[in-house]
Amino acid sequence: MTVPSNVGVLGGGRMGAGIAHAFGTAGATVVVVERDDDAAAAAYERVAANLAKSVERGTVTEPLEVLLSRLSVSTDYADFAPAGLVVEAVPEDFALKAAALVAVEEQLAPDAWLASNTSSLSVSELAEKLQRPERFCGLHFFNPVPASDLIEVVLGKQTSEELAGAARTWTQDLGKTPVVVNDVPGFASSRLGVAIALEAMRMVEEGVASAEDIDAAMVLGYKHPTGPLRTTDIVGLDVRLGIAEYLAATLGPRFAPPQILRDKVARGELGRKTGTGFFDWK
Repeated sequence: MTVPSNVGVLGGGRMGAGIAHAFGTAGATVVVVERDDDAAAAAYERVAANLAKSVERGTVTEPLEVLLSRLSVSTDYADFAPAGLVVEAVPEDFALKAAALVAVEEQLAPDAWLASNTSSLSVSELAEKLQRPERFCGLHFFNPVPASDLIEVVLGKQTSEELAGAARTWTQDLGKTPVVVNDVPGFASSRLGVAIALEAMRMVEEGVASAEDIDAAMVLGYKHPTGPLRTTDIVGLDVRLGIAEYLAATLGPRFAPPQILRDKVARGELGRKTGTGFFDWK
């Protein structure tokens, strides 16, 4: 089973745009649905810019105009109707995601697939809200999507074997590697990534070393492509805080967010997207 010919993406922010780019360069016709006209226009520009960069770098062989001819944006969930797969990429809030997934499912054909890009929330609990939970799974893409080699395929308790196999194939067709995990809080990647990042934050808080030196230790000593604090800035401190709070509630106090993270989020220091986090991005 190859990538579906028609794919929908709910949410056109950094992650949603990256997901749309991935499926678009794999040959799918893609529609991105956003909350209003301004957000939809911004999503189009975001995806188009990513596609233009891929053409310039020679990582895709199709002309830009052909890629753009398969891309559209909308504010109407009804435009998901032709999709064989819709990937939800709205903010990491359970109630918001659950409501969005229910609304999307109402527009889909019975044989369509549905996925969430959640990085930590329970796929099984989200599936409980759906009429066809066996046709739902997690597809956890990584930021930035075009450059990342990984997709975490998260199997809920009711995810069908057919979907599990299809998701592996889609991942490979997107030029990425699937890591298949069962549905547990934080899955594999977020659980490990957040654990390292929280400890790095505590080290900054305790004056063990600077953010620069802590990251350098992980990059040079353990061959991480970026350190845990710079990665936190890229992901967003608010996103990391939300995941840590969820993991602390489900897995225990070892994931309790340090005060330095809470303080930075309260001050609006959210990382690269605001210009300041653990590093200065201005």
